[in-house]
Amino acid sequence: MADITLVAEAGRPGGTRPARRLRADGRIPAVVYGHGVEPVPVSVVGRELRSALSTEAGLNALLSLQVGDTSYLTLAREIQRHPVRGTVLHVDFQVVDRDQTVSAEVPVNLIGEAIEVDHADGVVDQQLFSLPVKARPADIPTHLEVDISALTVGASIRVSDIALPSGVEADVDLETAVVTGVPPRVQTRAEEAAEGEAAESAATEAAEAEGQGGLAEEES
Repeated sequence: MADITLVAEAGRPGGTRPARRLRADGRIPAVVYGHGVEPVPVSVVGRELRSALSTEAGLNALLSLQVGDTSYLTLAREIQRHPVRGTVLHVDFQVVDRDQTVSAEVPVNLIGEAIEVDHADGVVDQQLFSLPVKARPADIPTHLEVDISALTVGASIRVSDIALPSGVEADVDLETAVVTGVPPRVQTRAEEAAEGEAAESAATEAAEAEGQGGLAEEES
């Protein structure tokens, strides 16, 4: 995985108002931290950050962050976004070492067609969309593929079934289900019938109660 160079500007002022002014100028407030480095407040050009994180590696792209005369090997972490617009408000750049493992989330993509599940009118239920892993920064895969061609109803493909690249270790219970073949809800009609019977029974009881009330009025 090739490094992507991103230029950051140090010495940004803290506080909400300065951060707003930075964003208005097209820059994103950020901080560089980790691996024995004192936290350094910086800012980056929003357009350049989006471009750096839009490669196949996504958030796991190795970024060579240039801050003045110093270059840091980093990964973008803890990205804060606007709750409505989805724009980036702040980002943390974690300094990493090429020879030390780091934690990362790798997207899980399903490939193939679960023919047996389809024939049984079942549903392919993907339960894990990203896999937590540990690996050296350059070894983090862009994504992982899980072939569901042999999946059947009632069966699951688990983390232990995923062929991980050399140097990559799953950071989650290996028995965790990634995708499951869910049987069709054959009981749906029975549930609907039961609900219909319950509603009819309730209506009958209400009618009987109303009839008894009217009879009591006539007797009085």
